[in-house]
Amino acid sequence: MSDVPSIELQAVSRWYGEVLGLNEVSVQFGPGVTGLLGPNGAGKSTMLKIICGMLKPDLGTALVCGRKPFNRPRVMRRVGLCPEQDAFYPKASAWRVVAYLTQLHGFTKAEARTRARQALERAGLGEVLDRSVAGFSKGMRQRFKLAQALAHDPDVYVLDEPLNGLDPSGRAQYGAVIEELADEGCCVLVSSHILHEVDALARRIVVLHAGRVLAEGSAREIREDLAHFPLQVRVTTPEPARLASALADVDGVTQLDLTPSGLVVLTSEAALLLDRVAALTAETDIAVDAVVPLDEDLESVFRYLTQ
Repeated sequence: MSDVPSIELQAVSRWYGEVLGLNEVSVQFGPGVTGLLGPNGAGKSTMLKIICGMLKPDLGTALVCGRKPFNRPRVMRRVGLCPEQDAFYPKASAWRVVAYLTQLHGFTKAEARTRARQALERAGLGEVLDRSVAGFSKGMRQRFKLAQALAHDPDVYVLDEPLNGLDPSGRAQYGAVIEELADEGCCVLVSSHILHEVDALARRIVVLHAGRVLAEGSAREIREDLAHFPLQVRVTTPEPARLASALADVDGVTQLDLTPSGLVVLTSEAALLLDRVAALTAETDIAVDAVVPLDEDLESVFRYLTQ
């Protein structure tokens, strides 16, 4: 078995009757945090179930740490899953549930209990580990599921909508654990439809839509590949009307909107726009305080890819 924590899909397709869930998807996830982004119905759940050994591809090959995961418990011991849905034993305490699940991975009862307590503490539930999960809030249940994923110390983590229901403090704590796992060399796959969450957690993103991979890379790299889409640029200046007049004839500029602090320019030739702004500040007395691209965030990238 490969020593490198990784996930690899090679031309994977999966049907549900006549409905195509994944369509010849080829993608790799290595150490570090990767965000899996897509709207409902994009194929995210199908991909995660294949990675976690719950579904078998109809075509293609799925590998986790170099082995096919379907119906292979030894492979699944290297995976920590934080599912979107809640599932727990309502009358048992949090640490007993996590300990029991950890035992299923082959640890002794004593080892499992120790690991369960450590995992719950790391997930921020150290003060309530003897309480029943039935009384937990939504955010506490999210951290409980993280503890389940952590307890057997896997190499690969699959986190499905992990931050739903968490308050700002809980999100920060959860995000810190994800960063720690990445620093430890783990492969962490975070699936979400909440764009800013993925943008904050992952350096690399994979965008799924209609069962296909539309793009992969950092938000900036993907945005650079979409050069044919107009880019919005905010220019901060005390003389917006004068600057707008000077920029109106720049090739690629299609719209100029005045704002209280400057103007927003829509252009298909960002480099030409930036050159003209730089020239104007050097050759005239027009003051420019800042030039900021507005469309390099993940939400804009996702909008361009799926429209």
